[in-house]
Amino acid sequence: MKLKTLQLERNRLFLSENPVLRYITFSTLYIAQGIPEGITFFAIPAWLAMNNKTPTEIASFVAVIGIPWSFKILMAPFMDRFTILAMGRKRPWVIFGQLGLIVSFLSIGLIHDPLNNLNELMIAGFFISFFGAFQDVATDGMVIDVVPLQEQARANGLMWGSKTIGIALSLVIGTALINMLGFTSAVSSLSIAVAFIILVPVFIRERPGEKLMPWTNGKAHENSKKSQLKSWKKIITSILKVVILPSTIIMGIASIINGALYGMVDTLLPIFTIQQLGWTNTSYSEVYSITSVVGGIFGMFAGGALVDFFGDKKMIIIYLFIIMVLIGGLAFLPHFWSNDKFIFGFILLYSLFYTFLCIGMFAASMKLCWQVVAATQFTMFMALSNMGRAIGSGLVGTLKDLMSWEYVLLCTALSPLVTIILVKIINFKEHRNKLNTFNKT
Repeated sequence: MKLKTLQLERNRLFLSENPVLRYITFSTLYIAQGIPEGITFFAIPAWLAMNNKTPTEIASFVAVIGIPWSFKILMAPFMDRFTILAMGRKRPWVIFGQLGLIVSFLSIGLIHDPLNNLNELMIAGFFISFFGAFQDVATDGMVIDVVPLQEQARANGLMWGSKTIGIALSLVIGTALINMLGFTSAVSSLSIAVAFIILVPVFIRERPGEKLMPWTNGKAHENSKKSQLKSWKKIITSILKVVILPSTIIMGIASIINGALYGMVDTLLPIFTIQQLGWTNTSYSEVYSITSVVGGIFGMFAGGALVDFFGDKKMIIIYLFIIMVLIGGLAFLPHFWSNDKFIFGFILLYSLFYTFLCIGMFAASMKLCWQVVAATQFTMFMALSNMGRAIGSGLVGTLKDLMSWEYVLLCTALSPLVTIILVKIINFKEHRNKLNTFNKT
């Protein structure tokens, strides 16, 4: 009896055995992604706008640092094929990605006169995004490996909510530190938090019996051995088998367009509020942070539950419709732009429903994944979304050069409309039946 109790106690230290530990671990890792993302995608563009950089320059910076997130589709098969299996299928890669994130985040603070060295700023931001994407791929793969299917919507809610909160806190704290202490000191201070988070994957294992480090005792778990793909031919064949299914293709296109929505709104907001409405980078960061935290908290505790209760497809369409109405309404009501409360309300509602939308899209994407190559397939959807984000970010400068803000916003509002049409076409039941036939062959 005592031996059994002792074993249960030990099992609490492994992700595969402990739901609470899973939620805490993956939420913390997503916070680690959010901190540098809050600086690079939000604080720096607002700071550049405050210092009179053009919309094209700012949009170009955001587009370049968004490119590595599209590389995720190349990273995932490599991680599926190679790993230190005795340490877990994805945990070694999580540690490596987190380490690279720490080093690259520190390096951006070393740029001399960043306002006049945008090329160097872009390069440093590119590598931060590269290692952030690397850690994200490994983390998502570990989620699919150790989180049961019935817990995945809830896990996605907690993870995305945590990342949103990480972005928001990083944005408001980073902006304040940039204004008070300067760029270098601000980035160095925030990188300390990212550095401490590496302790989470270092001291927590995926499954019982695995090694903590390559030089410690332990061995590969049987479940990990069964899931590990050992042939490039099998990986490629399995991926091709599932990506040619109609629902996979449609979701891929929807992911690109949804990512473009995200990229356009998040790039235009600091430019629009600071250069058009006369806000400061501090006021923008405070508003965006407050609204993001609200969206993140509601997403953590309600986003997954709503998807579980009403269904992901139905909720995705509702969220997309609301976002379309919000952006379209802003375009048609320019006489309200001078009202700070109106703009605050828009950003709050957009942050809330976009957080809910992401949780629904993630849950739906996981539902379309075939377990054999689930990590790679899910990463493909995320990579396409991030490709769309880079495209959307780059479009903002071009559109603003050609038209007024009203028409830029109307173009942005077309994205959720197209995504609604695509999502309605997806047949989840037929897709799952097809995957079941794959499992039998």
